Amino acid sequence: MGLTAGVLAVDAGNSKTDVAVVAADGTVLATARGEGFRPPAVGLDAAMSALAETVGRALGAAGVHEVSYVSACLANADLPEEERQLTAAVAGRGWGAGVGVRNDTFAILRAGVSEPRGVAVVCGAGINCVGMLPDGRTARFPAVGRISGDWGGGWALAEEALWHAARAWDGRGEPTALALALPGHFGLPDMASLIEALHLERVDPARRHELTPVLFAVAAEGDGVARAIVDRQAREIVSMAVVALRRLGLLEEETPVVLGGGVLAARHTLLDGRIRELLAARAPKAVPRVVTGRPVLGAALLGLDRLGAGAEAQERVRLHFGG
Repeated sequence: MGLTAGVLAVDAGNSKTDVAVVAADGTVLATARGEGFRPPAVGLDAAMSALAETVGRALGAAGVHEVSYVSACLANADLPEEERQLTAAVAGRGWGAGVGVRNDTFAILRAGVSEPRGVAVVCGAGINCVGMLPDGRTARFPAVGRISGDWGGGWALAEEALWHAARAWDGRGEPTALALALPGHFGLPDMASLIEALHLERVDPARRHELTPVLFAVAAEGDGVARAIVDRQAREIVSMAVVALRRLGLLEEETPVVLGGGVLAARHTLLDGRIRELLAARAPKAVPRVVTGRPVLGAALLGLDRLGAGAEAQERVRLHFGG
């Protein structure tokens, strides 16, 4: 088995990894799914070993051992130094003649546009934004949390809801239905019980993300505090998109703004409507669209772009992934 003219597409997020082996004509030869890619939590060597297991299954199913180009869109590739480190780690595995490593937000962006041009905001557990142009120029943010100026995503929304609910319960804040809805989600009577349960870890801290849909439900019922949190999230999303559009000189051109990640893919009416309202005011030429397809499609398309594949190949891989 020798070199196969095609793409090894990798979308490796914190919770799961999708891999696809794609021929140069866009035919998907094999796919595989594995565990999340979390170098900060388990170390780079362990993360790469887990990734290698998933890649190995995909290459084996495709009947190849090497491809022309590895298009890897990886979580935690946030800073240039991290990209260089991860590129070296992927190249060292010998999976392809060429290697391109990008932050996984680029996979969502490319999956949602017909050419490598546009801006994407991903709002899942956290928040990030990238933009790109066909000539290779990009716009991006460090996106490493509050120290880089970020706010939002499911975790931050849940934390904000808890903060307001606790203050409403003890009298420091204004009343909100969140004070009953949040503990009620866990079958608890009040915020005192929920605070204790979270602090003593009788409720697994990881379950806090379950409170984000509760927040949106309370907001939909008209609660002012909950609605203000949702409005803040919309403003953060639009601020990132507008800055990326400005950096790439796209504010005056009709440009897709791709919205992805679990929070945005859920299409919460208040959030979705507010984002579109704010974009219309601040970037009238922006064309928002929600993408719910598998980001590995975007990784594959980025690889096909690199190989110079035409529209027919791109359409073939899109059809396979329902994009």
